Amino acid sequence: MSATVYLIPIAIAEDGYDAVPAYISGKMELCEIFFVENLRTARRAFKRINKSFNIDARIWHEIGQKESIYLPEFQKAIQQEKTIGIVSESGCPGIADPGQKLVELAQQMGAQVKPLSGPSSLLMALMASGMNGHSFSFNGYLPIDPREREHKIKEIEKKCTLEQSSQMFIETPYRNNHMMASLVKVCQPSTRLCIAFNISSSTEWIKTKSIKDWKENIPDIPKEPVIFILGS
Repeated sequence: MSATVYLIPIAIAEDGYDAVPAYISGKMELCEIFFVENLRTARRAFKRINKSFNIDARIWHEIGQKESIYLPEFQKAIQQEKTIGIVSESGCPGIADPGQKLVELAQQMGAQVKPLSGPSSLLMALMASGMNGHSFSFNGYLPIDPREREHKIKEIEKKCTLEQSSQMFIETPYRNNHMMASLVKVCQPSTRLCIAFNISSSTEWIKTKSIKDWKENIPDIPKEPVIFILGS
């Protein structure tokens, strides 16, 4: 016997729970201990997925953005051969979300790691973008300083052309329109840009156009989590 670690996805949007597979409910029930990014979000999500889920029968650890602090507790749970759940605030843990360090330790200790399929904003945006899904990279957040950000955008755009790849990145919601301004300023007219937000919700919006076409009608992007994708 060994510990089992389930990577449990939850909805990206409040009205997007139909994107969460039905089998997730059964896997939740197996877990004795949870390591979650946000307690309130995770517990509310689990009740949306399964109204009869017994929250009080489990042990909960809120890792936030400091999962390294919980590595000793996680290690102890593995040594005790517990069934463990890892949950991020939305989407899939470990994919542009906390959880990777815990999973790394689980692999080192020989635990069974079971990723469960569910909504991932990065993959869903790429799927809908019409861009290269065979060669792509995720660049995380770009620099805050405008000059550094524009320099990084040029680097990413060059990679799109040289590697014929899709380059994905995100931005803090209140800087979305600053990012858009930088993109239309420095990118070549023929470069393609996908903007995707509110994925899986009733207000989902995913559009791909050339920079030339975006310049003709620059959108006012809401202060919501957005996936940007550049492609040649």
